Amino acid sequence: QVQVVESGGDLVQPGGSLRLSCVVSGSIFSINGMGWYRQAPGKERELVAMFSSGGTTNYADSMKGRFTISRDNAKNTVHLQMTSLKPEDTAVYYCNANVLQGPQRVFSYWGQGTQVTVSS
Repeated sequence: QVQVVESGGDLVQPGGSLRLSCVVSGSIFSINGMGWYRQAPGKERELVAMFSSGGTTNYADSMKGRFTISRDNAKNTVHLQMTSLKPEDTAVYYCNANVLQGPQRVFSYWGQGTQVTVSS
């Protein structure tokens, strides 16, 4: 059993900042990759930022320079620091983790999401 829990979503004004956190717990040998996605009403889920299995970061073009992803491997935690928020950033933000639970046993897990609303 693996649990993915996000936190930090809130209502903020345009230009504001938020810090999201995601903690993965349960039966884990290691986490091969971890990142953030978001989904706005009526739109498809899209990548925000992620760490690959090799530790390389990847950002959506519209997020570069505004969002920063970081991680604490010892705590199985990843953060997303968001600045200069825009109304179009309004969405449910989901954490995703690719978890190694044994040899040749890698599974993808999703959190339930945390709501980010950017509005004046």
